[in-house]
Amino acid sequence: MTTNTDIDQNYAAAYGNKVGYGKKPALILIDFVEAYYDKSCPLYADVEDALASAIRVLEAARKAGVLVVYTNVVYHKSGVNGGRFFEKILPLEHLVEGSPMGAWAGELSPREDELVISKQYPSAFFGTSLASTLTAAGVDSVILTGLTTSGCVRASCVDAISSGFIPTVVAEACGDRHEDPHNANLFDMNAKYADVVSENDIIKYLESL
Repeated sequence: MTTNTDIDQNYAAAYGNKVGYGKKPALILIDFVEAYYDKSCPLYADVEDALASAIRVLEAARKAGVLVVYTNVVYHKSGVNGGRFFEKILPLEHLVEGSPMGAWAGELSPREDELVISKQYPSAFFGTSLASTLTAAGVDSVILTGLTTSGCVRASCVDAISSGFIPTVVAEACGDRHEDPHNANLFDMNAKYADVVSENDIIKYLESL
């Protein structure tokens, strides 16, 4: 077992190849809803900075004419369509249909020409029309932002590459309940599934389109 001091060197022997950006990206904003921002909710994660970063990326994507997709989590009031995930994560009860915790957070407000994909499981791709919608639109890559880094962002990242899309994760535009799982999952996604980039880098890329 390696230690933290040599983890970069250890991983570099097999992982960390940079793929780069695609030719036609879509921006995915994953689960930026009130549940993660309302201190009365058990899902509160203290991730205001991630939302602010994602909004700046969103503004650049809109200027570039990039397809924008938002995801949220919505359950039947019984929770039956959440299956084992709903059983495992008890605070998901705050995301049943009609709950104020499912409202968009802060200044986030999808435009009429932007898509909303509602899901019941961690990945934005699992059980949704996202992959077929992106394919039909000619999209070859996804820019991932959202909550939480170790949960729905990671799951969406893995499914994105598994579905044939080039994933790029914007570090500052993702957030988690604690910096350790946040940083660990950014490290692992960058090693195996995606290029993890800074907000400044992704905005420069969007401005170049």
